Amino acid sequence: MAEVEINAVSKAFGKAQAVSGLSLTVGDGEFVALLGPTGAGKTTALRLIAGLERPDCGSIRIDGRDVTGDAPADRDVAFVFQQYSLYPHLTVFENMAFALRAPTRRVPEADIRAKVQEVARLLHIESKLHNKATQLSGGQMQRVAIGRALVRSPSIYLMDEPLSSLDAKLRGELRLELKRIQVDLGATILYVTHDQTEAMTMASRIGVIEAGRLMQIGSPREIYENPVNAHVAARLGQPTINLLPAALFAGVPAGVETIGARTEHLTIGRGGGDVSATVKRVEHLGDQSHLHLDLGGRPVVTLADPEAGLGAGDEVSLRLNKPLFFDAKGWRVAA
Repeated sequence: MAEVEINAVSKAFGKAQAVSGLSLTVGDGEFVALLGPTGAGKTTALRLIAGLERPDCGSIRIDGRDVTGDAPADRDVAFVFQQYSLYPHLTVFENMAFALRAPTRRVPEADIRAKVQEVARLLHIESKLHNKATQLSGGQMQRVAIGRALVRSPSIYLMDEPLSSLDAKLRGELRLELKRIQVDLGATILYVTHDQTEAMTMASRIGVIEAGRLMQIGSPREIYENPVNAHVAARLGQPTINLLPAALFAGVPAGVETIGARTEHLTIGRGGGDVSATVKRVEHLGDQSHLHLDLGGRPVVTLADPEAGLGAGDEVSLRLNKPLFFDAKGWRVAA
């Protein structure tokens, strides 16, 4: 494994700026996730590192070596795509061994067999090695696609939303498997996703990207508790943070235009709070409920105890507890 450095890299496609001034270091053995919506520039960032795209400016270094002008084959990276991209006429073993049999690698057949079997055990697909790719379930095909990269032992694994096409149960299972494998192998991974759960449960650091710009990078806890702006705050948290006009509350610090209130920032009562709100509906989710409120014409969503006995039309009071403050441009204001 190796450290990967991206220094002030930009890339445009015609008039569309896909990546703008991106600087990021992925440490040796680190799992970093780029989190952002569709079109934020996440995949383009991966393709730039892999050499599938050339940057308009900036540089990329892998293990201290400048690879900005190198061909993809010379960069020692492995790419896991969003789609499985398996060879349907080949068996699982042949799909996973394919990269090791490239003329430029010349890996002995005995070593190929040992490596494929080792990775198959890690991914719990050792019993499927002789199956054709078309005989696998979606989850098994995704494991093969990941395994095809893992057999390589490259400097860095680049993963482009590899779990997004799976159902919720399989995504949960493979999140745990992928993190376990990363720890066991000490692998360096740059993983892009629009799913905050994937980013928060797997990555040691999260980079929030928007419109090609890296807005903030830090541990999941740092990003969640201390976002630099309202956009970053809205990327993490379930339910999504409530962004409310400061005018609705008294005693707000100077310069604050918007108050960010997560569920833990709101205390619900029957009276004596800072403001009053009306319950619009309650979503019962087992051990907790999503409470949808109307606060002066503004929607507010928070969590409530299922035993609270609240229903549509009830009046409740809300008290703020150390919320986040943002200025007119959405940037964080100190409390």
